[in-house]
Amino acid sequence: MEWTRLLVLDLAPGEVYAHPCGEREWIVLPLSGACEVRCRALPNPASPAFEARSPGQSPGNGPEVFQLHGRTGVFSGVTDFVYLPRDADAEIRSAAGGRFALAGARCETRLPARYGPAGQVPVELRGAGPCSRQVNNFAAAGPDGFDCDRLIAVEVLTPGGNWSSYPPHKHDEHHPGEESRLEEIYYFEIAPHGDTPGLGYQRVTPSPAGKTDVLTEVRTGDAVLIPDGWHGPSMAAPGHDMYYLNVMAGPGTTREWLIRDHPDHGWIRGSWDGQDVDPRLPFSRTEDHR
Repeated sequence: MEWTRLLVLDLAPGEVYAHPCGEREWIVLPLSGACEVRCRALPNPASPAFEARSPGQSPGNGPEVFQLHGRTGVFSGVTDFVYLPRDADAEIRSAAGGRFALAGARCETRLPARYGPAGQVPVELRGAGPCSRQVNNFAAAGPDGFDCDRLIAVEVLTPGGNWSSYPPHKHDEHHPGEESRLEEIYYFEIAPHGDTPGLGYQRVTPSPAGKTDVLTEVRTGDAVLIPDGWHGPSMAAPGHDMYYLNVMAGPGTTREWLIRDHPDHGWIRGSWDGQDVDPRLPFSRTEDHR
């Protein structure tokens, strides 16, 4: 993958992970557990991004420290997160341990490190009937989205038995105003049923711009790389809710998510008219800590 990166950390209680950001911007997203994130900007006068550091931030300043409250798990609520700029060093520490995703994208501009509150994450319900799903747009593109240079990232939660990422769509060619060129990574977690681990399926079919052809079973911890192609559906097995984290980035100078539906399947959108959204949605937005 040329533009996108994904790391998933399983940290033991008290463990510290040192993360050099390099030429990429990153978002630290708790999947389960809480953590502390420290970020120190590095002096790099040779980089064209050096002068884009946040106002008042000098290379000699101490690290910025962010506390992430996190969540019990991906189905238990929306989480807060931290944005890390390129040309910085970070440390992630979890007192009680947990699992944390680092979604990254190659970029040019150094933006300031920032905290993203859970309460400000837009939650959207898409589709209807058996195509219903929930999207947590924590780093979506657009004028009201969280500001990044190249990175686009969202979470999708799909009730068991439903089809998500449907109709199949693509964004592997640049057509101004119609389609943006974006790589994509899908990272999955699937809810178990009692002691039975969850599973689902992911389909990617070749497009005129690429040859990616995948039909695979996915379980918790699996990732599917999509450099090109029509992607969808993401199929949640009955009784097993599906979560996936989407990480996208590409070469376009405008950060935007423009997709093209597969011509054989785009008609399905019209069938949603008059159907209700799956009553199992939305999933809980916040955890009850009483």
